[in-house]
Amino acid sequence: MQPSRKLQPICLQIKGMGDLAKNKKRFGFVAVIGAPNVGKSTFINRVVGTKVSIVTPKVQTTRTNILGIVIQGKSQIVFIDTPGIFAPRKRLDRAMVDAAWTAATEGDYIIIMVDASRGLDNNTKSLLNSTLNGQRNLILVLNKIDLVSPEYLLSLSHSLNEMGTFSATFMISATSGNGVEDILAHLQERISEGPWHFPEDQISDLPIRVLAAEITREQLFLLLRQELPYAVTVETEAWEEFSDESVKISQTIYVQRDTQKAIVLGKSGDMIRKISTAARNELRKCFERNVHLFLFVKVRGKWMEDKERYQVLGLKFDV
Repeated sequence: MQPSRKLQPICLQIKGMGDLAKNKKRFGFVAVIGAPNVGKSTFINRVVGTKVSIVTPKVQTTRTNILGIVIQGKSQIVFIDTPGIFAPRKRLDRAMVDAAWTAATEGDYIIIMVDASRGLDNNTKSLLNSTLNGQRNLILVLNKIDLVSPEYLLSLSHSLNEMGTFSATFMISATSGNGVEDILAHLQERISEGPWHFPEDQISDLPIRVLAAEITREQLFLLLRQELPYAVTVETEAWEEFSDESVKISQTIYVQRDTQKAIVLGKSGDMIRKISTAARNELRKCFERNVHLFLFVKVRGKWMEDKERYQVLGLKFDV
């Protein structure tokens, strides 16, 4: 029995995969790359069947490569969610883009995802020019097809396929799931024969402390929207478990300026209480246990130049 593709709360749940077939297994990595906000994380969450990568309206929400592990029949397919590829200007930008390109070189297949509603924008043109030189096993995925007309979609697909050779083209809506199963069925039969690299109940490589920090960062972005720059980070500083199975989590929110700290705290601490409540509720759903969450806000003006912070994020510092 295959795991449901219906999205569940953010967490690393154990999936019931059913009895494994006795004949040969298949295994492969599939890198998912694209310009910022084309829907890569939404797609990964959809194929995994639960949310392993946070999704917000903010550009560059995803900061490092995250694995989403799917079992489809006799095949274990590991999708690599990547930061959006764009023209980097700052050190953090360069580190994120480098992480995305690294994933592309490691993938047995590369999905190039395009936001159909944005069409062939400059970021997508640059990405295609870079990836189509000498790469093979490229799959084109047009996402957000529900936002454009069929005529425009066919014209865009034709234009993109004229730019290079794709082994397949798919048109999907990652939000609704329309067309997603077709991609899984395509990959299931084409990845190489070989042993699975991960236990059948593992659906991501994200450490639990990092996942907890990501959940809080998601709530920061969702509640503050445009008020807060994307250059904010959250780290889980302490994790203490108790005999009643509850957990105490202490996290630090790092911002760059005092004005940003004031925004996060809010008037009389109203905003930080909202953030804490939203994050705590999400963590409780995720871990299915009582969570005591303590948030602290600190100004670290040059955290984007701090090598240790990059190590925590799993990014290269000197790029």
